[in-house]
Amino acid sequence: MTVAADAVLAGLAGIRDSLESLYKDLHQHPELGFQERRTAGHVAQALNEWDYEVTEEVGGTGVVGVLHNGDGPTVLLRADMDALPVREETELPYASAETGTDADGVEHPVMHACGHDVHVTCLLGAARLMAAETDSWRGTLVVLFQPNEENGSGARAMVDDGLARRIPRPDVALGQHVLPAPAGTLLTRSGVMMAASDSLRVTFHGRGGHGSMPERTLDPVVLAAATVVRLQTVVARETAATTPAVVTVGAIHAGSKPNIIPDTAEIQLNIRAFDEETRSRVLAAVRRIVAAECAASGADSEPEFETLSEFAVTENDPDATDRVAAAFAAYFGQDQARTTQPVPASEDFGELPVGLGCPSTYWGLGGTDPDTYRKAERAGTVHRDIPGNHSPRFAPVLQPTLDTGVRALVTASLAWLAPRPKGE
Repeated sequence: MTVAADAVLAGLAGIRDSLESLYKDLHQHPELGFQERRTAGHVAQALNEWDYEVTEEVGGTGVVGVLHNGDGPTVLLRADMDALPVREETELPYASAETGTDADGVEHPVMHACGHDVHVTCLLGAARLMAAETDSWRGTLVVLFQPNEENGSGARAMVDDGLARRIPRPDVALGQHVLPAPAGTLLTRSGVMMAASDSLRVTFHGRGGHGSMPERTLDPVVLAAATVVRLQTVVARETAATTPAVVTVGAIHAGSKPNIIPDTAEIQLNIRAFDEETRSRVLAAVRRIVAAECAASGADSEPEFETLSEFAVTENDPDATDRVAAAFAAYFGQDQARTTQPVPASEDFGELPVGLGCPSTYWGLGGTDPDTYRKAERAGTVHRDIPGNHSPRFAPVLQPTLDTGVRALVTASLAWLAPRPKGE
């Protein structure tokens, strides 16, 4: 397989400049979920030029390319395309100044704060190299560019839009995500790789009135505030210290003036867990605490719960992971190919292998300047000084991040597609 990888990747130096230019362009022109029309257009045009069978508008703005190259396995490689409603603060010369309107009609600054521009660039690079060196592999390569990962519904939208009948059934689905780890490193893990995530909006109903006459009101701001504090006890006092879980209240909205007690207050919260039992128990505790605080305040109406997004646990198939990890170790060496602990972020990648009925594995791709990371690591300031995903300062270094991401996708796919030596 290493021989095949060397042959396919021999062309990387010749396309490096164009990949870096593509990345900068994508970074400057981010698009929110299900609005990735410009990005999807670039993807479709490139795949058509490289003789892929291209299907557009799958699940909204998704794009799929299929390259048949004789008898053999079918491998699916996936990248997500959407950006986040974040104002960029990187000061890069190619920083985003774009805005976008979300599903609620609210306009926001938009930024590739999670690195999906890296994912698209690396997958296009791998797709181009695989198409240019078809003598080195056999089988079918499926490259999938997914919308709206950030809200957890893009992969499901593609599955629900008949993805399984539009492409050959994969023998394996593979994907990667850039992370705040040293650039040039690859992080694999068998079993649970990323956490489940549930985001909720809770609306509390009170009784508004004048701030000078609180006795005539039922203050939903106080009710919401009491709930926010009490919710922290779900992890602190209802979850074992050996069981990871997170409850975050990321938004609270109420009122319009300091002397008006409003009728309603709203909180938005996020829950993360690494197993379904913990996930269910924490969700139940949140509902119980909200209901109890409403009862304690004498609320006349029941609180309203709205699910904003849901992500299942991302779990890597052991056999597929071992195969990819072995390929990485052989090509990159043990210093670059490492194992990792579960990542508390969440992904909807797992919806694809479930919907397509195939095993999968998903790995991390380092994106931080190695010297910067080592300096922060020695000082014990990684969490403070190394911006993570969703930060307005998140800015993966171009190299070796892009080269490593392309090499990883090619190497992983060839673990299935490379011809086997005779007698193996």
